[in-house]
Amino acid sequence: MKSIRSTGWMTDDKFLKEYAPKAVILSGGPASVKTNASPRAPQEVFDLGVPILAICYGQQTMAVQLGGEVERSDQREFGRADVEIHEMSPLFEGVWEVGKKYPVWMSHGDKVTKLADGFSVIGTSPNAPFAIAVDEARRYYSVMFHPEVMHTPDGAKLLRNFTHNIAGLTGDWTMAAFRNEAVNEIRKQVGDARVICGLSGGVDSSVAAVLIHEAIGEQLTCVFVDTGLMRANSDGTGEGEEVVRLFRDSYNIPLVHVEAEEMFLGKLAGVDDPEKKRKIIGGLFIDIFEAEANKIDNAEFLAQGTLYPDVIESVSFDGGPSVMIKSHHNVGGLPERMNLKLVEPLRELFKDEVRVLGRELGLPDHFVARHPFPGPGLAIRIPGAVSKEKADILRKADAIYLDEIKKAGLYDEIWQAFAVLLPVRTVGVMGDERTYDHVLALRAVTSTDGMTADYYPYSHEFLGACATRIINEVRGVNRVVYDITSKPPGTIEWE
Repeated sequence: MKSIRSTGWMTDDKFLKEYAPKAVILSGGPASVKTNASPRAPQEVFDLGVPILAICYGQQTMAVQLGGEVERSDQREFGRADVEIHEMSPLFEGVWEVGKKYPVWMSHGDKVTKLADGFSVIGTSPNAPFAIAVDEARRYYSVMFHPEVMHTPDGAKLLRNFTHNIAGLTGDWTMAAFRNEAVNEIRKQVGDARVICGLSGGVDSSVAAVLIHEAIGEQLTCVFVDTGLMRANSDGTGEGEEVVRLFRDSYNIPLVHVEAEEMFLGKLAGVDDPEKKRKIIGGLFIDIFEAEANKIDNAEFLAQGTLYPDVIESVSFDGGPSVMIKSHHNVGGLPERMNLKLVEPLRELFKDEVRVLGRELGLPDHFVARHPFPGPGLAIRIPGAVSKEKADILRKADAIYLDEIKKAGLYDEIWQAFAVLLPVRTVGVMGDERTYDHVLALRAVTSTDGMTADYYPYSHEFLGACATRIINEVRGVNRVVYDITSKPPGTIEWE
């Protein structure tokens, strides 16, 4: 059976009855059940008679909807915590034992204070007295921690117990099956029309382009807008050159290469607000697309590499800005004047799944395994106003940092690593001369989907070697620091 990832509070009872799920997972989210407009699970979920796993916010809304209570917590839990197991459950079979404590990943400011009838507490944490509460008779399982993230080490095993042992699912879905289904869906959606695919140079848009090309062939034209804000490789070549070579030479996909560095840097001059920078980049990106779209006859669709985390972080559940983390220039919002419909074949996938799909499609492993790179590029790794001088400094420092990571054999252990050029200058001394140059922050995190992340524990020797090489080789930097913030409470990117 195919799984559906959706904004569940927008899923109506009719859909649930027709789809007839064998199990339901109520996920976490940024809302608080203490607010009147916060989302609730459709009532039909509780009338289906199927197992339910409620995670974090899911636990809270299930508790309230079934008669329990939730209150604001004076002591929040963000990041690592330990849960102690008090009673056995099928959810723990072969994984956790009674009387022991296990590390999990928390992210909550509210907590359940009264359980609904039929529920009992079988696990607690220091700031969540109902960290794990279950109703075994109805097969309802609720947890305050996040089993879906890699920072809950046993999370995948707990999820498997729920899906396979409790719900009786088989787990026979494969990426090859997704590939075939996606190809058929693209052909059905597009028909004989032409599609323009926006290449950013990253893994997501590249995988989307290759998948769509497999489905419709010459009906696809890729447009690569070179913003001048991409990274450099360790050999000094730009990532943009690699994109052009890959698509024109290896896949023979029609490609329009627009060199637009001056346009983007000109629009960004003097702009220091991160949301304004994202919107400027996204708006100009779309303007360029409109110009290219007008040159292609019968172009009806715009393809994008939108992923599920992009959708989650860009959507406000009540239509307001209060819970939107950041805007993504590749999520919706296309001007009506473009008159193009969206094709987003990766919209229900996480980053790790996109990498698997890329390998399934035959993309080079070194390309598929590249660390994520944001659509706005280096612009959001330069807090404050962006300039060519700053972009060049950051590009060189970032290439050195990644080169050192690869030489140390650490690249594949890290989800994402990058440098940030801070809007701060400090006094230094080089030789007998005083310097007053930029501070560079290094960032490296472990994750599987980008929804949560923890900093990578480099050795001091490695960090010292990186700092020394960057300061010696990059004019304009005289101090290097390392960011040890997890997500949450921070985000992976600085802007």
